[in-house]
Amino acid sequence: MNRFFLDVHALQTVPPSNLNRDDTGAPKTAVYGGVPRARVSSQAWKRAIRTYFRDEHLLDPSELGVRTKKVVELLAARIIVLDPALGDADALRLADETIKATGLKTEVPKRKAGQAKDGGPAPAPETKYLVFLSARQLDGLARLAHEGAADITGFFKGKKNKDRAREIADSRHSVDIALFGRMVADIPDINVDAAVQVAHALSVHRVETESDYYTAVDDENTEEETGAGMIGTVDFNSATLYRYAALGIHQLAANLGQGLREDEPRTEPVRRAVEAFVHSFVASLPTGKINTFGHHTLPDAVLVTLRSSRPVSYVSAFEDPVRADEGGHLRAACDRLTAYVPDIERAYSAEADPTWILRVGPNTRELSTLGRESDNLPALVAAVGQAVAERLEKPE
Repeated sequence: MNRFFLDVHALQTVPPSNLNRDDTGAPKTAVYGGVPRARVSSQAWKRAIRTYFRDEHLLDPSELGVRTKKVVELLAARIIVLDPALGDADALRLADETIKATGLKTEVPKRKAGQAKDGGPAPAPETKYLVFLSARQLDGLARLAHEGAADITGFFKGKKNKDRAREIADSRHSVDIALFGRMVADIPDINVDAAVQVAHALSVHRVETESDYYTAVDDENTEEETGAGMIGTVDFNSATLYRYAALGIHQLAANLGQGLREDEPRTEPVRRAVEAFVHSFVASLPTGKINTFGHHTLPDAVLVTLRSSRPVSYVSAFEDPVRADEGGHLRAACDRLTAYVPDIERAYSAEADPTWILRVGPNTRELSTLGRESDNLPALVAAVGQAVAERLEKPE
């Protein structure tokens, strides 16, 4: 398959907030263009995107995965569904042997090891690291464990059944595994190269971190008891962020293989995954300190580009920080993009084919010259998905 990419760009203004904290509790920052910028890490936004898949029901649960150390417990629950007569201890033993047959290492966490001594149930083993498995992989491993339940240790002594376990763990990947990849140090041959790269979101302007001093009053205080029951501080900033992600459609198609369902065209799983990703990238939001700041905003402008050459970020348009000399940063940021995008595409013959625009308000009006405007997010998502499917169907 020929290589082609989907670039997703967004300008999003957030009010006073602390979306993504560093080790001191302050909002993450970075120096870019010689000045401090607000930053939201790619890891934080990827987590928000994966959560949005599930919470907004953009994908069927069978198309999603889970990243956890508790894979033995998850697998045991599936084994009991296949054989309800099994007790919890037997199901955990079958699950543990099956997980170890894939090459993953398990152990009972030290913090839980004393439970059985105190009269509680024997704790379930866990993997030593987070493991990303799809729902279909867990279902397949449960069926394999059920097949060998009579003598699970002997069942996995042979190389054939161990190979089957590993093959199940490395096939029929979920959409989120196909998009974001999987890395397992102990068994690198089941690693999955990520199809998407998500940049750290950066403010287009200089940002200074501020501190909010707050107090809380004890509701049961009498009139004679004055003063606060608690005092503290919380750091925050506000910013217009430039967000960017690059999705390799060819890599996504390879990761998904021939599809998640037998009764659909080859292009359908890829189209569905692309649409879910674009929708979630645009609409998701990290929830750090959200109860404190209520920073529920959506992007003011979204640009989506399809390219056959290579991904292109527009972050260099903001290397010289935008200044709020004329009422805010958004309009100046849109003007920067409107001037920068044609220049970079002309200079490197990197024209997009096509570009879609979703924008809100008069401050973003100049961006309409860069591509086809969409009325709303569902229309944008559908247009992008259709274009990707048509490109996939073209003969190489």
